[in-house]
Amino acid sequence: MHQDQKPEWVDESNPEQFATVIRKGREAPKTDMKQSGSFKFVKPQQRKLNLDEIIREMQAGNRTALGKAITLIESNASHHFDQAQELLQKIMPHTGNSVRIGISGVPGAGKSTFIEAFGLYLCSKGHKVAVLAVDPSSTVTGGSILGDKTRMEDLSRNENAFIRPSPSEGTLGGVHRKTRETMLLCEAAGYDVILIETVGVGQSEAIVRGMVDYFMLLVITGAGDELQGMKKGIMELADGIVVNKADGHNKPLALKTKEEYNRILHFLQPATKGWQTEAYTCSAKTGEGISELWDVIERFMAFIQKSGVFEERRRLQVKDWMKSLITEQLHKVFYQNPEIKKILPVLENQVMSGTKTVSTAVSEAFEHFFKGI
Repeated sequence: MHQDQKPEWVDESNPEQFATVIRKGREAPKTDMKQSGSFKFVKPQQRKLNLDEIIREMQAGNRTALGKAITLIESNASHHFDQAQELLQKIMPHTGNSVRIGISGVPGAGKSTFIEAFGLYLCSKGHKVAVLAVDPSSTVTGGSILGDKTRMEDLSRNENAFIRPSPSEGTLGGVHRKTRETMLLCEAAGYDVILIETVGVGQSEAIVRGMVDYFMLLVITGAGDELQGMKKGIMELADGIVVNKADGHNKPLALKTKEEYNRILHFLQPATKGWQTEAYTCSAKTGEGISELWDVIERFMAFIQKSGVFEERRRLQVKDWMKSLITEQLHKVFYQNPEIKKILPVLENQVMSGTKTVSTAVSEAFEHFFKGI
């Protein structure tokens, strides 16, 4: 068959109207086949990443390289673990030189809109801003929308900003289990302001408090009973309360809400020793109050660095990080233990059928676990 032969049914009087030609195919390579006639799948060799190259590209401002590094850190694959730890070890000398800010709030408080306005202001002042947005994972499907980057359209296009949405994956405290590591990667890439947007789950934000320097709580007007419900929980962790959406007809009510919060904060123990937590108003829509809020954070950072709170807080954060990794590793080792894999389904069935108490089943599970070590 000629290489450019056309099908037999082509109109020979006008062949130019038909562009398709028949070309000789290539023979398929010989492969091992099972008796069933199906091809045998051979898993390709895992390619090891060039970590030094990734770090160089990160520090040169390549956001794609930073995204690859974060993906490696977040990976659950066992063959990525050693590479991830090696990467963290290499970047450690370039970390710790940013302002870490945690931002939480009730749903509808306008966290994403505020972060975009705040981030754009910081970029205009010459800062490099990294936003780590944590999206809630579905308890049914396990999936997440990860739509924060879409909401921050203008900020995502700014060359001095980096936005990384991650699923919470059921982690309590409104953060991802690898948020600490991701924050270090962003610092190594030259970002001097890290904004961590939590899920916003109310009173279980203690984990993000142990990651950041300044913890900000975003609230809205007309909170009603929510204000009373939160005053002895998350408010005790905050270094600043921000009443958002203080614009238009809502501005007088926002100022009134700010005063209400300030009266309550007067009776609470400050989250940072020597620093009086206060409430402020701002509008992410008009930008009013954004610059004043950054001035407050700069004063706060100067205060904790002078008083020694900064160094002490960073040391405690590393300690908390270590404890959380120990807990995570113990969880993994327990459920991957061969003895546990065999006995756990049996114990679960006995508990569900009512033939064994939960406490007894747990005790037996640990007995088998220690046997298998």
